[in-house]
Amino acid sequence: MGNIIVGIDFSENSINSLKHAVAVALKTSYTLHLVWVKTPGITKGLAKENKSNFVQMASDKLNRLMEECKKEASKVKIQTVILEGRPFLELTKYAASLKKSLIVIGTHGVSGFEENFIGSNAYKTTAVSTVPILVLREGVKVKRDLTQIVVPIDVSFDTLQKVKTATEFAKSFSAKILLAGFYEKNNQQEEHVVNIQLHHAETICSSVNVRHDIEMIPFKGNITNAIVQYGKNKDANLITIMREGDDTGEISNLWMGNTTQQLLTKSTLPLLIIPNENHISVSK
Repeated sequence: MGNIIVGIDFSENSINSLKHAVAVALKTSYTLHLVWVKTPGITKGLAKENKSNFVQMASDKLNRLMEECKKEASKVKIQTVILEGRPFLELTKYAASLKKSLIVIGTHGVSGFEENFIGSNAYKTTAVSTVPILVLREGVKVKRDLTQIVVPIDVSFDTLQKVKTATEFAKSFSAKILLAGFYEKNNQQEEHVVNIQLHHAETICSSVNVRHDIEMIPFKGNITNAIVQYGKNKDANLITIMREGDDTGEISNLWMGNTTQQLLTKSTLPLLIIPNENHISVSK
């Protein structure tokens, strides 16, 4: 059994993210956690009794969302959670404390509860999370039933780590994995390495009986643009990537690699972002 943690700030985009989380929960039977984080700035200047009322308002909203979810997913276990602190840190700590977790979050939303959770906090959550994160863009409507999952393969050492998680998603949704080997055009050495990596990825998919296609993709210039265009051309509805960056586990380190940052900005397709397995838990 697993857990799906949804960052809720009551914005339209966080509600959209919740709908996608419900779709995953229905396919996996994972427990759904609706998480709202109370920050010090939200209740600053309020009297003690007003602070209690504010938290009660959030609790009531979460409970209403839970009841809406139950209408579609009556057999899915759902619970509401209220935490306090910095949203990205509390969300990732909570996810790390649970067994087999997935965070679902939106980007660039505007909060209806004064805290812009689905904005800079989405970036920070992605940067420090030790569990996979499903990221959805604000204002982009995509179908919730996954049919084709793009898995870009490159020359990096950890590129194959994302394949296992991608196959788990593919099996849950009976989706096909599109293994795409990206190499710089006219770079024969890079082409050779990517081709080897691609066939290792194919072996992983075959070993768990997941439908898949493989294709070598030469690109010139920006690999991010090549990945985004490939996803569009294939009418895919999810791109799975490794998070680039310094996986030291330090909370102060919120740097992510250029490709990860650009995909968060440019991709209209949902992103499933996998942290490096050597990443140290933020809960420690």
